[in-house]
Amino acid sequence: MGCRLYVGSVKTDRSSLSVQNGRFQVNTISIIPEQSRASIVLGHGAGAGMEHQFMTQLAMNLAVNGIGSFRYNFPYIEQGRRTPSSASISQATVKAAVAKARELFPDQLLLVGGKSYGGRMSSQAQSTEAFQGVSGLVFYGFPLHAPGKPGNARGEHLKDIEIPMLFLQGSRDKLADLSLLQPLIQSLGAKATMEVLDGADHSFNMLKASPKSSAEVQLELAQKTTKWVSGLSAL
Repeated sequence: MGCRLYVGSVKTDRSSLSVQNGRFQVNTISIIPEQSRASIVLGHGAGAGMEHQFMTQLAMNLAVNGIGSFRYNFPYIEQGRRTPSSASISQATVKAAVAKARELFPDQLLLVGGKSYGGRMSSQAQSTEAFQGVSGLVFYGFPLHAPGKPGNARGEHLKDIEIPMLFLQGSRDKLADLSLLQPLIQSLGAKATMEVLDGADHSFNMLKASPKSSAEVQLELAQKTTKWVSGLSAL
């Protein structure tokens, strides 16, 4: 059973999702604007669930721009653990979320992605078995490597993805050295687009001395996503 709440012209629906034939049950939140042009399945970062402030604000900012969202927890969050489940379980969760989102948004342009870990699990799932009915991937801080351990092994699977990809990255992101990420994205050709938000870290926070606030950067993330989606809609 879902719990629906209407705020202005935006509908919020809380429900649950079955993963791996009922092995896991995870909570979900969908936000549906009255005038929706597209929707995105959003996975959260490794250290926090779908109701983290960043995820909540991102979903609301996207809704203001006419993009609906479907957020979900990975099983380890529901179990109260801090360490992510195996990649196979996380990817199965992404696939279940995408299937549910296709039911909720049957006639809309559908995107998949998320913050850091959630985005990477989405792209890994896409690279092993392409989602049906998905038009693109959006990464809010792609985690190319662990902090202080530069490398691009985590991005090798991206070359196996055929749909368009948008990478939104902070210039101070310690999990994505731009000198490594930029050539990787360039090697993907026209299917990959990167937007760098100057001064933002991996969480898209800004320094206090910056002329731009963290809240302004969060708005910019939604605006850049919307602009990119408009380009997809025109294809």
